[in-house]
Formats: sequence, C-alpha cells, structure tokens
Amino acid sequence: MDFDFNLILVPVTLILGLIWLLDKFWLKQHKNAKTGGSKEIQAAQDNLLMKKEAYLTALSEHNMLMNNSNQELDTIAIDDAPIPVKQAEREYREAKRHANIATTKKYNTSSNEHFLIRWAHDYFPVLAVVLVVRSFIVEPFNIPSSSMVPTLYTGDFVAVNKYSYGIRLPLTYNKVINTGNPEHGDVVVFRFPEDPKIYYIKRIIGLPGDEVSYSNGKLSINGKQVPSEQVNFTADKTLTEQVYTPVKGSDPSRQWDLSPNDAIAMAQNEEQGAHYFQEKLGEHTYLRRYLEPSLLSNEYSKFLNQTISHDSSWSVKVPDNNYFVMGDNSDRSEDGRYWGFVPDENLAGKAVYVWMHKKPGLSNIPTFSHNRSID
Repeated sequence: MDFDFNLILVPVTLILGLIWLLDKFWLKQHKNAKTGGSKEIQAAQDNLLMKKEAYLTALSEHNMLMNNSNQELDTIAIDDAPIPVKQAEREYREAKRHANIATTKKYNTSSNEHFLIRWAHDYFPVLAVVLVVRSFIVEPFNIPSSSMVPTLYTGDFVAVNKYSYGIRLPLTYNKVINTGNPEHGDVVVFRFPEDPKIYYIKRIIGLPGDEVSYSNGKLSINGKQVPSEQVNFTADKTLTEQVYTPVKGSDPSRQWDLSPNDAIAMAQNEEQGAHYFQEKLGEHTYLRRYLEPSLLSNEYSKFLNQTISHDSSWSVKVPDNNYFVMGDNSDRSEDGRYWGFVPDENLAGKAVYVWMHKKPGLSNIPTFSHNRSID
C-alpha cells in the first residue's frame, strides 16, 4: 500500500468544487447552457403543432389526406391544390424551419459552456461522495506483501473502517471527532512512521503504557503471557503460492530476478516449514505463523539494538499516544520490532473485511471466493 489516492482525489475534488461554486453563484454558464433557448424551443414547437393541425384540416377539407402520418404529410403533392391548402402548407413548413433553428441555437449555447465548468457539474458531485466515503466511512486497501499471513494474503483487498479511531480530515489527518481507540489485537492500517506516504497493515500488540516482551517464542503484555497454542492448520494452496511476488529483472540481461515459477517454489518450500499457533489477544482470536530456523536469516533491529530470532528476548515500553504493532507472519514481517512505535495520528482505520482477492498480474481476474471477516 505505497500510494495515498487522496493525494489526487482531494485536490481534484476541491478544484472542481470551487469551479462548481463559481459557476453556480456567478458565471452561470451551465444554467444558461441547460436552460438557454428552452422557452424559444417550446414556443416554436407549440407553433409547429398548431400549423400542422391547420395544414391537416385544410387537406382534410379538400379530400387530399389519406392518413395523418408525418411521412405522408411531408410528401403530399400540392402543386394543383387550392390556395388555402398551399397557404397552410407554407405556414407549416415555415414553423418547422423555425423549430429546427431554435433547437440548433440551444445546441450552440450548450457548446459554448467551458469544458471545466461542464466537468465540474458532471464529476464534482460524484467525487465529493467518493471523498466523503473514503475519508470518513470505509476505504479499500490492497495487501501487497505476506507480513499478515495467514490472516491476510498477498492480493487481498480489505475494507478499512475509517471512523473506528476518530474522524480525521483528509491530507492533514487532524482528528476532529473522537469515536474510539484501538484495542489489543485489532488489525490496523496506518501511515508508516518513517515514510507517511506509505500505508502499512499490522496487528496491535501494545497499547499506550503497555510493556510488551518476548522470550523463548512467547509473547507477553504487562507480564501476562498471551495465550498461544500450536494447532494443525492447512493453508489454502492457491493463496500460499502467492506469498512471494515475482520480481522483474533489474539487470537488462536477465528477464527475472524472481520468476513466477521460482516464487511459487519458494512459497511451497517455506510452507512446509511453517508452524501455526492460535493466539487470543483482547477480543481477537487469530493464527500466528512461525518458520523453521533453517528457513531464517536473522535480521538485526536498530530499534531493539539486537538480532531478532525465534529464541531471542526483548522488551519495550509503549509511550503515550503510541502503539506497538506486529505482523501475524512473525518471521516475515517488517514491523514495530524493527522501526518502533506507531503514533496515534498515523492511524488510518481498522481493517474489518476481505472483500476481494486478486492474484498479482494484469491478466488475472479478481475473485470473491476468499471473502472473510478479519479477526
């Protein structure tokens, strides 16, 4: 989730909204284009109808009318017709010409409307609704990595509740209404503290004031061990094969740095060495994934000033207005253990539902067979 769509949506909506307001209360181009010539057209059409009826009456009185269809009316030969019929026919054709001129005039009036004003009236209401929904109600996010396996997989599209932790203004992210606070175990989307343009998704482990510790594969909060029990879990083969994303070669002489087949083989090999533990944190019950030590290359954490491994021990104290987060795929997650805490102002919302899944690649079709709630 490396792009904030609001960086485009908000400015475009504001610009079109300003144009909409200027035209609505000052320029009035759209109103003139919409209503210009309407009265003239109506009068011309009423006159045409009246002259048509008069022409039909004249034809009928002189027994020259077989039926009253427009096609027959326009093609009736009147060279030898009496003068009243010819007079009615001339008036009818003149009325028809005026009606056509009035219609053309309205079209020309509409075409004089500036395209930006037309866009503002066509698109601003739609964009305004989208902005309100995305900013204050629910926003879709795509999962680009495997850090939350097995809760979330690469290619999942999640719905994020934007009002769970407060109503915030778009772009400035100032909280204007406090509607709630994160709880232990919530899966949250947040702006990455080291690069706020990038969005991360992790699980909240520590709340402000908590002491979070880890020792010998066991996670504890405020000295109380998080309930954890190893379980037999068989991951969905289709989802598992997408844990690693193929990478195009950076070297022009190579097509792939990681080919699609190699990515699948790596994912399958890793899954054979995966162990799953059921944890309960707060109101949430979920699976945490660990890997065999042979599959790991221990990473050094500048935040903890030590190497992170399955048998390492560490402890952190969560500051006020901050949260400590981890990925459910413990050995494949760049989370708070490596870069620290998430400030409250960086929270974007609570992930609540997987509404679509799409395998990476433009040619792959989205599927809704993996839809599920997020616990």
